[in-house]
Amino acid sequence: MFKRAGFSLVLLVGDMGTVLLALLLSSWLRPLLEIGKPLLATDAMLPWPVYGVALFIWGVGFILLDVYHLQKNLRALDEIQRLISAHAATTLAFAGALYFSFRDVSRLQVLYFALISLFFLLTYRLTFRLFLRFFGQNRYGARRVLIVGAGRAGHQVGQMVIQNSWTGLKLVGFMDDNPQADTLGYPHLGSLDHCIEVAQTQRVNEIIFTLPRYAHDKLANLVAALDTLKVNVRVMPNFMDLVFLRSEVEDLGGMPLVTLREPALDPLQRLIKRTFDLLVGGVGLILALPIMGIIALLIKFDSPGPIIFKQQRAGENGRPFNMYKFRTMVHDAETRHNELIRQTDLGLPIHKFYDDPRVTRFGRFLRRTSLDELPQLVNVLKGEMSLVGPRPELPWLVDRYKPWQRKRFEVPQGLTGWWQVNGRADKLMHLHTEEDLYYIKHYSLWLDIQILWRTLKTVIDRRGAF
Repeated sequence: MFKRAGFSLVLLVGDMGTVLLALLLSSWLRPLLEIGKPLLATDAMLPWPVYGVALFIWGVGFILLDVYHLQKNLRALDEIQRLISAHAATTLAFAGALYFSFRDVSRLQVLYFALISLFFLLTYRLTFRLFLRFFGQNRYGARRVLIVGAGRAGHQVGQMVIQNSWTGLKLVGFMDDNPQADTLGYPHLGSLDHCIEVAQTQRVNEIIFTLPRYAHDKLANLVAALDTLKVNVRVMPNFMDLVFLRSEVEDLGGMPLVTLREPALDPLQRLIKRTFDLLVGGVGLILALPIMGIIALLIKFDSPGPIIFKQQRAGENGRPFNMYKFRTMVHDAETRHNELIRQTDLGLPIHKFYDDPRVTRFGRFLRRTSLDELPQLVNVLKGEMSLVGPRPELPWLVDRYKPWQRKRFEVPQGLTGWWQVNGRADKLMHLHTEEDLYYIKHYSLWLDIQILWRTLKTVIDRRGAF
C-alpha cells in the first residue's frame, strides 16, 4: 500500500524536478525569444548555485506552506489553490535572493521561469491525480472504510470517502441501529452490536464513528472492543461542526489534549481581512457616492423622515454598534415593530416578511436591489463590520440564542456572507446559524472573494431580498 509519506515524497521529488527543468528551459528560451534586451546564450546560462537556491526555496517553502499536507489537499481545487499561493510566495523569495546575490540574472528570465514552472507544477500534480484515479487503487490496494452512524455526519464522511476514492479509499458500507437509515446507496451492514463481526468479514482497515452525543457510552465500549483488530478507528461526532468550530489535538508533555476554544482568526488572518476591508470598502464607497446621493434625494421625495436609518446591532463578540442603512420604512416603523412579529410552528420569532406594511414604495425597490445597505460601507471603514462575515443580529434576538449559536460572533460581522449567498431572507439568519458557523470554520481570504462575487450575482437576480 502506498503510504502517505510515499505520496508526499513522490510529490516533493517531482516538484523539485519540474523546478529544475523550468530553470533550464527559461535559460534556453531567454535568448531565443525576441522580447526585451538581446541576450547571448552564454549570458542566459545560470551558475549552479542558482539551482541550489531554487531547490532550497521551493523545497522549504512548499513544506512550510502545507503543499504536501495530503489531508488538506484531498480536493483538486484545494491543492491547486495552495500550490499557486505557495508558488507565488516562493517566486518572490527567489527574486529577492537573486537581487542580493546574482543581480546579473535577467528579470525577464525569472518571469519566464515563474510561468513555466507554474505550468509544469500544475500539469504534474493533475497528471499524478489522474494516474492515481485510474491505476492507484489496483496497484497500491484499497483501504476499506466502514462508517458507523448513518446520520448527517455519516453522510458527510461518506461523501468525502467517495470523492477521494482515487487515494485508495473504498467505502464498504454503513452500520446504524436504524434499519431504514439512508446509506447513500451503499450496503446497510447491520446494527452497532455487530460491528466487530462486520469489520472482520468485510476486511475493514478504517472504521469511522459518526455517532450522536447520546451514544457516547456505546461508542466507548465499541472502541475498546476493537482493540483486538488491526484497524484504524476515527471519531467524528455529528455535533462537532456546530459546537467546536476549530478543534485540534495537541501534545502537552505526552498528554493528548483537544483544543475546543481558540480565536477563530489568528493575528495574521485578522490583519489581512482588515486590510482587504479598507482597500475594497474604501474604493466601493467612493464609487457608490453618486448613487447614494441620488437615493437620498428619492427617499426624501417618497416619504417624510430621515434618509439614514440607524439601528443597534450586535457586532463581533456581541458588542453593540449602530448599523447604517437607507430608510426603507415609514418614519414610525419601530413603534409598530412588536405588533407585527410572527412566529414559526416551534415558537421562534419571524420579524421579516414579504408583506410588511411599513415598507415604503421606494423602500421596497431599495430592498429588492439591496441598495439600502450601501451606507454600511461606512461601518466597514470604521471597523464595526467587515465586508464578509455573519450578518449583524438584532440584540433582542441574540438574547434568545442558544450557547452554540453565539459562536457566530467570534469574527467581525459582515455586510454580506455565506448566509446571504445561500438563500438570504428566504432563510432567516437566526434560524440558520449553522451557515455562519460553516463560514467561520472554513474562513480564508479566497472564500471572502468568492462570497463577494456570488453576492453580486445574488443581488442582480434579486433572490431572497425583500
